[in-house]
Amino acid sequence: MRIENHPILGEPEDAREVFFTFDGKQIKGREGEPIAAALRANGVLTHRYTKKLGLPRGVFCAIGRCTDCVMVVNGRPNVRTCVTPLAEGTAVETQYGAAARRGEAGK
Repeated sequence: MRIENHPILGEPEDAREVFFTFDGKQIKGREGEPIAAALRANGVLTHRYTKKLGLPRGVFCAIGRCTDCVMVVNGRPNVRTCVTPLAEGTAVETQYGAAARRGEAGK
């Protein structure tokens, strides 16, 4: 699910492959790429669920202006994953409402 040769940007630069976790499952990404890009390359499109209706959200603007891609990163909620670089061992979790964990939505 990665773009291997972009018509304007060309081929992506080589980056070191790193391991990180998504909801406790270990997956791979490229060091320094946005967390959202690494998730998408692994087939993850839903980053959070809204507080009121529990609707799924994912990347929308991809430039850090909206909050649709926010997730819990290394225990910190509301991290904009479209502009946060991936590092070895990063722990990423789906966000539920404005809270860090499923049972905490609405607090």
